[in-house]
Amino acid sequence: MGESKEYMTLPEENGSINISEEVIAAIAVGAVRDVEGVSGMMTSMGSVTDLTAKKSAQKGTKGVKIDMTGTAMALDIYLTVQYGHPIPEVAENAQKAVAAAVEAMTGCSVGMVNIHVGGVTIA
Repeated sequence: MGESKEYMTLPEENGSINISEEVIAAIAVGAVRDVEGVSGMMTSMGSVTDLTAKKSAQKGTKGVKIDMTGTAMALDIYLTVQYGHPIPEVAENAQKAVAAAVEAMTGCSVGMVNIHVGGVTIA
């Protein structure tokens, strides 16, 4: 309970809006789930989280690293690709989907989305 959370702050006329990193990560994972050819997310330890499993919906922030230093945020997405799908195409589609979803839902600029493909799965 005592862990410190990072927030993105949007100053408004009547106050400010704080959006947790966990919320931004959940938006990114939700966008990646819709990309054809993505089979799972990689955790920082290197293990794979299946996107179709019900458990992964509970902890939707695995495989996402967010850097909010500067004017635009940078996201690192760690994922696996299904065998038979072109990796560069899947990665590019994931980049576009994550940037569009995060910008649309938070109203903040996404400077870059780095896709790290950690493996290929045979489903």
